[in-house]
This record gives sequence, C-alpha cells and structure tokens, in this order.
Amino acid sequence: MSSSAVLRSLLEQRFPDATPVTHRTADPVATGIEALDAILPGGGLPRGRLSVWMPQGGATAILRAACHSAARNGERAAWIDGLGTITGQFWQEGAILVRPANRRNSLRAAEELLRCGGFGIIVLTGSEPAGTEMVRLSRAAREGGTAFVALTTHTSMASVRLVSRIIPDSYIWERTPFGDPAEASSARIKISAQSLGWSRHTELSIPVVPYALRSSLEAGLPDRRGIRSHQSCHKP
Repeated sequence: MSSSAVLRSLLEQRFPDATPVTHRTADPVATGIEALDAILPGGGLPRGRLSVWMPQGGATAILRAACHSAARNGERAAWIDGLGTITGQFWQEGAILVRPANRRNSLRAAEELLRCGGFGIIVLTGSEPAGTEMVRLSRAAREGGTAFVALTTHTSMASVRLVSRIIPDSYIWERTPFGDPAEASSARIKISAQSLGWSRHTELSIPVVPYALRSSLEAGLPDRRGIRSHQSCHKP
C-alpha cells in the first residue's frame, strides 16, 4: 500500500465525520468570507489548483479563518507552519496544525498531504516553494483534488494570485478615558484576485486581536524574571 493510501486511511479513521474530497464535486472551497468568495472564480478557492497569496496585509488571518470555516463545514483542513510561529495556545480546534522541523520537511509534508486526497484545503506558510518545488506541489494538488494556497512571492504555476494590503487610514481605535487612541480594534483590507483574463477587487474589515507572548517555558509557570532567590543574595 502506498504512503498516500495509508495516510488517507488514517485520516478516515481519525476524522470519520469529515466528507472525503473524492466523494464531493469539483465545487471550489468557500472561505466563509462572503466578500472574498464573491471575487473568487466559482465562489471559492479552486480545488486541484495552486493559489498564491502574497505574505502581507492580513493574508494569514484571512486564510486561518478559511481553514476553520472549511473544518466547520465538514471538510478536512491543514495549515503547515514552516516558520513555527503559531503555537497551540493560539490555534482554534478544527483545522490540523502541522509544524515541521525545517523547510525541507515542510515541503515534503505539503506534497504528501496534497497527494493523499484527504483534505479540502491546505495552506503552506513560511517555506516558499520555487522552481521544480512549485511544479511538484502543483501536481500533487491536482492529483489529490485539494485547494492549495501557498503564502509566497513566487507566482509561477498559480491559477489564482491574491494580494492583500491594510488600508492605512482604516484603523478603528479604542479610546482612553482622555480620548487618546489606545488600541486598534479593527482595520479594513483591500484584496485583489487575478488570473488569466480577469481581475477583481474587494474590501473587508477584520478585527485586530492583540496578545502578549509568554516567556516562561510552560504555560502554567509564572514569569519570574527579575526575581532574585534568597540563595543568590548570600555570599559564600
């Protein structure tokens, strides 16, 4: 049995309620964001094709929402975090988070998951494929029938190219009791989608959610920086 068949079997056992891709039509994978789906061909990200999104301007937030939307709709979704920037503490349940050890493993994981045909959508970040790597991943997406999105500046082999940017003067600020801007609560993003023979644009608002990274090794441990122990205060 091939590795793709083994992986497909394991996925069916792990997620028995998810609709297999091979049992569905070739309808695109909707992102769950109406304004974005309205400018995409067919109303979503194309299956069996590579879509490239420039890694800037809210792309990560939008694609994370798309993965979780697909999972809520009964499809399997995977996010391959090539840079290891996403921690489990800030990841919602539903989509699978894959954190390979290096760039090479990220591309291998993407190719294997794409080819197995067990996912509706797969997003690759932090490991920009180029040249023959892009060809292999595009071929794997076509074989598996998966909507594949890579955050990369390389657009070769892409059927859809997307660019997003935050509109500078669109931030909505929460004010202090004295009326000064304290914290951004939302911002508007302009998205452009292009393919051969067509180009469309839209704008949408996304929330800005700040969070502070912990510096302790374990989530249950307090941050004890700057605290001197009694032993260190006594000279031998």
